[in-house]
Amino acid sequence: MSEFEKILNLPSPIQEIFEPLFEEKKIRVFVKSDDLIHAEISGNKWRKLKYNLLKANELGKKSILTFGGAFSNHIYAVAAAGKHFGFETIGIIRGDELNENSSKTLKFASDCGMKLIFVSRNDFRVLREIQNIDDFKKNELIDKYPIPQYLNNTIIIPEGGTNDFALKGGYELVDEIIEFKKEEYKIEQQKIQKRVKFENKVKEAKKLL
Repeated sequence: MSEFEKILNLPSPIQEIFEPLFEEKKIRVFVKSDDLIHAEISGNKWRKLKYNLLKANELGKKSILTFGGAFSNHIYAVAAAGKHFGFETIGIIRGDELNENSSKTLKFASDCGMKLIFVSRNDFRVLREIQNIDDFKKNELIDKYPIPQYLNNTIIIPEGGTNDFALKGGYELVDEIIEFKKEEYKIEQQKIQKRVKFENKVKEAKKLL
């Protein structure tokens, strides 16, 4: 477990749902509750962020720059991650007509310490495609905004958080389910062994009658 995961509920719980219809059809239904990982960094947002954060930490990066809109769950999660794990965060926000009070998401991000930089929608479409910090620094559009001052020791996480590191985090969801099934299998085997032992004892007892 990484240092980051100590405040998180991992692996997220898997709970069985019991309904008459399921029993009638002889099927078992389970729900994996990734929403219980953390109050502010949960679900696929944590899965996407985990290895991005670990890479930033490995490289000694102190700040994370990312992109999103006024209601972006990704912006929300990155801001929260920055607050809890000690990263400075910069959000390039779509819409230069907005401010930190334009939505609850932006207000939350600002309260977490994220520096919000509002850019025009046209400029946003260009900037969000840049995933390399060196290429980002070379783009002349950033000089239109108070962006350059925040680019030292910074790593970029793309809009929505999807990249190769995010996929690696997603694979862990599958691994957790596989481990759960292995544990379920062990429990079922133990139940069977106990039942067999009990039945054998009953047979031996009958022989003595």
